[in-house]
Amino acid sequence: MLPVITEEISAEIFTEVFKDVPGWRKKMIHYLKEENPEINTAIIEAANKTDLDPKAVALGAYMTYLLIERATQDQEIFSED
Repeated sequence: MLPVITEEISAEIFTEVFKDVPGWRKKMIHYLKEENPEINTAIIEAANKTDLDPKAVALGAYMTYLLIERATQDQEIFSED
């Protein structure tokens, strides 16, 4: 089951992303190459196989990945208490 993404997590991620969208996207590409290369490859392939703007598709996928990752971390912290 996916973790609950709170408003706080969303606000934190959106603030981080929208400070510098191109820079953040590049940072995520490098992060996911290390953290989860299969997901990174899937995101890039999906972005390139659509008629939509590939950078926008990748941005949405990277944001979603990070939202889920942070929510999972928060859930694990609270479940340990």
